[in-house]
Amino acid sequence: MASKLIFIFLFIFLSPQLQFLSEAQNWVQAGYWISNAEMPKKDINSALFTHLLCGFADVNSSTYQLFVPSASEPYFSNFSIIVKRKNPFVKTLMSVLIAAGNSVSDENVNGSVLSSMVSDSTKRKSFVDSSIKTARRYGFDGIDFIWRSSNSGNLAQMGILLDEWRIAINSEPRQPGESKLILTINVLYLPTIEMGIPYPIDSIHRNVDWAQIRSYDYHLPTGDNFTGLHAALYDPSSDVNTDFGIREWLNRGFPPDKLVLGLPYHGWAWRLVSPQDNAIGAPSSGPAVTMDGSMGYKHIKSFIRDYGYGAASEYNATYVVNLYWYKNVWINFDDVETVKVKIAYAKEKGLAGYCAFQLSNDDNWALSRAAAQEGDNQENKHQLLLKIILPVSAVLVILVAVAVFVLYYFRRRKPKSEEEMVLRSIGSPRIETSAAENFGSDAHLLVFKFAYIKAATNNFDSETKLGEGGYGPVYKGKLPRGQEIAVKRLSASSSQGLVEFQNEVSLTARLQHVNLVRLLGYCTEKEEKMLIYEYMPNKSLDLYLFDPIKRYRLDWPRRMRIIEGITQGLLYLQEYSNITVIHRDLKASNILLDDELNPKISDFGMARLFKKDVYEANTGRIVGTYGYVPPEYVTKGIYSMKYDVYSFGVLLLQIISGKRNACYYGHDENLTLLEYAYELWIDDRGAEFIDSSLDDSSSPCKIMRCMQIALLCVQKDPDDRPSMLKVFTMLKTDSMDVATPKRPAFSVKAG
Repeated sequence: MASKLIFIFLFIFLSPQLQFLSEAQNWVQAGYWISNAEMPKKDINSALFTHLLCGFADVNSSTYQLFVPSASEPYFSNFSIIVKRKNPFVKTLMSVLIAAGNSVSDENVNGSVLSSMVSDSTKRKSFVDSSIKTARRYGFDGIDFIWRSSNSGNLAQMGILLDEWRIAINSEPRQPGESKLILTINVLYLPTIEMGIPYPIDSIHRNVDWAQIRSYDYHLPTGDNFTGLHAALYDPSSDVNTDFGIREWLNRGFPPDKLVLGLPYHGWAWRLVSPQDNAIGAPSSGPAVTMDGSMGYKHIKSFIRDYGYGAASEYNATYVVNLYWYKNVWINFDDVETVKVKIAYAKEKGLAGYCAFQLSNDDNWALSRAAAQEGDNQENKHQLLLKIILPVSAVLVILVAVAVFVLYYFRRRKPKSEEEMVLRSIGSPRIETSAAENFGSDAHLLVFKFAYIKAATNNFDSETKLGEGGYGPVYKGKLPRGQEIAVKRLSASSSQGLVEFQNEVSLTARLQHVNLVRLLGYCTEKEEKMLIYEYMPNKSLDLYLFDPIKRYRLDWPRRMRIIEGITQGLLYLQEYSNITVIHRDLKASNILLDDELNPKISDFGMARLFKKDVYEANTGRIVGTYGYVPPEYVTKGIYSMKYDVYSFGVLLLQIISGKRNACYYGHDENLTLLEYAYELWIDDRGAEFIDSSLDDSSSPCKIMRCMQIALLCVQKDPDDRPSMLKVFTMLKTDSMDVATPKRPAFSVKAG
């Protein structure tokens, strides 16, 4: 009996640690450290990484053997030893760069060395053999290869080089305890280079452990005479963005689990021709701040703090970038929120992980902690892992003592009640790594115990109740570590049920965007159906729009930011996620506001999925909220992306007017909100519709333009309604013509 207890406790103690170790090995968290960087290697927080890359080794132009430059030798010699003191599990790679100037951003390649080396089998062998010996000599666990060449012959020969390199690594005689060397490659964001010359994709797939996408430095102030985004994740108007590049790699058959997303810890500064013209694509006269415009993240934060004169950077969720401008200086870079969205994107795409360039540019590890997604908790997990290497004898003694105590305790003590036992035993929510019952493969969601949520909400006390909707009541809760949550509990009288619950769990878990409310987990214990979300302290948009006092908190610039946030959330659902999502219940009460009044779309219980090549579907079950539902859905059950465009149009009219759509307006109070808005607009009296507290004189986007766009969105024929992409473009581009809207849906007048 004692041996069984020991085994059970060993299993319980070790399994979570081993599981996390396995996950850490599968999900790559890498970063470059450059030997001439200002950060000493002893200061590297290796607990935040699974792989660290030390750069750069070089190639002798005469012997074609790899070597470490004498100036870098002291940094390479004990790199692995030092970084493994803080994290024994981190893997180190020696990075080899064949480029003039030894800069990963340098496009001037030493073409003669490349061509001569790859075209001769003897020289290739000299390079490959010396790379393996050098990596072993300095204690590295692998080799990273960075190569820039626009020569088609070089690229074809590179495939042969990788084949030979892999054979040499596999056949290397290894010492006891030595693992096979890791082999990685750094490639451009597209699978082709200049003139459409392709990388040897099949060879890269066969031979490397992963390929790191260099997803940055797309636009530079030294080469462009306009402000450009150097690391945009998306770009609605251009193919020069990371998402397009990765989709190109995947379309050519390269597996996502061998792609690693590059994260730039630097940005670029442009000098504006005119301080008043500071938009993306504005005329530029060259670099600003530094000679070439390059700035590390730490430098950027310091510059904004010391010379920003109160100006702050802004996060742009459409492109997933951070922008800062003051007077004639314009900077784009990745800040914490940008990094988080990119990591969520990498996970959504099924990529292998991420690799930061370069670590010395980080500011107190802010970006690295954000990338690890767990902040300080990530370091705590590594500390838990270190417990595994404690002397086995000490662990056994502790486990035997615990086993004896537990056996004695539970045999002697009779619990007062089942509820008391549950509450006493709960320390944190459990994470199910199975199929999460019938809700798909949402293994990263937390599965909460009922008693845990009961304790967090103080037994669902009425004081913690935030409100109640069609699904049921929503409560505010607080987890033991202080995190605030919102708990949506299905009521017995709710018209919604298991289908909506399953839909929201399986769907919301797959969507990651700054303008969508994040689902943390769910609870199905004791026949409950509860959804647990991040808490939104400012509740929902309707509580501000229709309140005679709170509405004044939403001036026009703030309402415009809310409009843009909702637009970006819908753009993600319709254009940028792997699947097309139709929300079908977009309304003011489903737009939640965070502590800075930024909008987040919530409540996906009614949502439906489309594949990317499907544009509409039919249903016999009509759901949604009266006043936000388009006519084709009411009469025929047809829904498409234009469903949400219609709902957005209604919501946009409410935002600019502060009026409810369940009331009647006009002289005889016989007009719906849409009819009233249209009649005033067609009579050139739109100002009477607008909330009188709003002033758009200092805003580039005018309220009347928004009114016209909203009326385009609520037209009867879905084909007449613009796409969300076109809506976004019209809102952001003042010079773009806006069509004349036809009469809105459900209008009693002909026309």
